Amino acid sequence: MLRIGRYLLLLGFALLTAAPAWSESRIDCSAIKSRVLKQTAHYCVLLPASYDSKESKAAKRQYPVLYFLHGLGDNEQTLFKSGGWTLIDDLRQEYKIGEFLIVAPEGKRSFYINSADGKVPYSDFFLSEFMPYIEGKFRIRPGREGRGISGISMGGYGALHFAFAHPELFSSVSAQSAALITQSPQDLNTAEKSHSPLSGMLAVVFGRPIDVHHWNENDPLVLAKANKARLRNLAIYFNCGDEDNYRFDEGAKALHQILDSEGIGHEYHLYPGDHGPEYFFSHFAETMQFHSRVFDSEKPAGSHAATALGTR
Repeated sequence: MLRIGRYLLLLGFALLTAAPAWSESRIDCSAIKSRVLKQTAHYCVLLPASYDSKESKAAKRQYPVLYFLHGLGDNEQTLFKSGGWTLIDDLRQEYKIGEFLIVAPEGKRSFYINSADGKVPYSDFFLSEFMPYIEGKFRIRPGREGRGISGISMGGYGALHFAFAHPELFSSVSAQSAALITQSPQDLNTAEKSHSPLSGMLAVVFGRPIDVHHWNENDPLVLAKANKARLRNLAIYFNCGDEDNYRFDEGAKALHQILDSEGIGHEYHLYPGDHGPEYFFSHFAETMQFHSRVFDSEKPAGSHAATALGTR
């Protein structure tokens, strides 16, 4: 499921044997010894060219930050080793996006939430330990206005979960092919008895059988309804392929309908495509431009997503 990294590495190998000659952007990969997770958590940060400037004014500049959450089977390096680094630099060279840090944490198979059995409190780690660590180590603009979150597949689920549960922390959220599941946990438990691959992978995080209360506490579709009043100042973008291999297009449609019925501004696209790397990269630039517009604007974040769009 969602092991996009293997294909992305093939797709981007020729592009990433070295950084573009004109670019001075760099990637800083390191790790944090987490007290919350009780293990080492790796991460990578893409720093724009101007970050290392020696000029006095530039050396004090603070940057917006975009947290990027990878998909299941990938890791914190996948985006930058599979064509993403070059794509982002190209967008900056063409003045299509501004300068902001992109931070990719290691998420393993966590769905970026606390596991039902309490053994992997990933959400606690991310919010209370990882974000403060990153924003203390790097020159990042303080406050929600300079903070966005994005993700693909499992990471799209995580990004929507964090932003919908904590809109006070983020000004923008985007997701591509987010792992939004419209089946009820009861139906998934029934499917698990027939050894459904999807149910088997969900069991690691949500329990076996799936803990219904835990599922509803974390499901972005449920959170969108529960926190509707708090989402009105959040810029929201998501897209999905209309032939998604895991039927996540149904989840994207469901989220669009929920937000639309509640009058919550968002941008939604249903494009031709499946759950593969070609789909992801063909629309990746849109997500970067979306966040860049929010970061660069002096208007309230919610005003950037006033219209819900569907492309078929």
